[in-house]
Amino acid sequence: MMDWTDRHCRFFHRQLSQHVQLYTEMVTAPALVRGGAVHLLQHDPAEHPVVLQLGGSDPVELGQAARMGWEAGYSEINLNCGCPSDRVQSGCFGAVLMTEPARVGEICAQMRAACPAEITVKCRIGVDDQDPQEALPRFLEALVQAGIGHVIIHARKAWLQGLSPKDNREIPPLDYPLVRAMKAAFPQLRISINGGISSLEQARAFLDQGLDGVMIGRAAYQRPGDILLAADRVIYGASHDNTAETALDAMRPYIAAQLAQGVRLASVTRHMLGLFAGQPGARQWRRILSEQAHRAGAGLDVLDQAQAAVAQARVEFAAP
Repeated sequence: MMDWTDRHCRFFHRQLSQHVQLYTEMVTAPALVRGGAVHLLQHDPAEHPVVLQLGGSDPVELGQAARMGWEAGYSEINLNCGCPSDRVQSGCFGAVLMTEPARVGEICAQMRAACPAEITVKCRIGVDDQDPQEALPRFLEALVQAGIGHVIIHARKAWLQGLSPKDNREIPPLDYPLVRAMKAAFPQLRISINGGISSLEQARAFLDQGLDGVMIGRAAYQRPGDILLAADRVIYGASHDNTAETALDAMRPYIAAQLAQGVRLASVTRHMLGLFAGQPGARQWRRILSEQAHRAGAGLDVLDQAQAAVAQARVEFAAP
């Protein structure tokens, strides 16, 4: 979710669900430790529960980055061993780390020693020519030895040679049974599943099958109204769904504060385009925000106009 789940996105998503766990974009340890890019750790306390996701390959440096994350207010820090991005491969971290389980174990041990935050790992089932049936258990064993208690498994291989990052999200076949088998083989681990999950009904089914959690990425971003507004009821047992209107009311003071700090409206609203996906008025909502939020001086009146267009479309749709 690099370039997607920034702090504005996370604040918006928190207005849709009070309970789902949010994740930051992947922040690289070199950027924090050597580059001094502490602004990448900025977040609003309202985002919690939120997990800081780190990338890197140097155990000492990742320990230092984890400490910085803890001091910035993150109580859980995730090591990314699943991203197939070219930028990640060139730095010898992300999914390529699945070929070095011993190094990952050392990294996790360093991160755990550096701060009291819970350290978790996100990985694939394997990379390139690895046999997932062999590679994944070996990788998980290294994590257990390092004291890791929670792993999120994207149920696809990552092909680092020959597939783009986009293709790596879609082409390698999903192997959900292997992830379920890992839960049986490593009962001491909390194992969450990721990859190709596009509905809360799917998520609920995985939980009912004994998995400990479900991570939803693209569907939650592209259709937040479908996934996040109903998550508190379907997954966490709340008595009713949240509403888009309540969420938008909560966003207004946040947006006003960001505008006052010089943030452009589009920097926030670009994450809100899918709020009404599949509903009457969705096209008007996207069009107004896409066309007008980028203009100089754009303010809350653009949001008002877009919301009014949705309301009008609903009236027209309901009319006999």
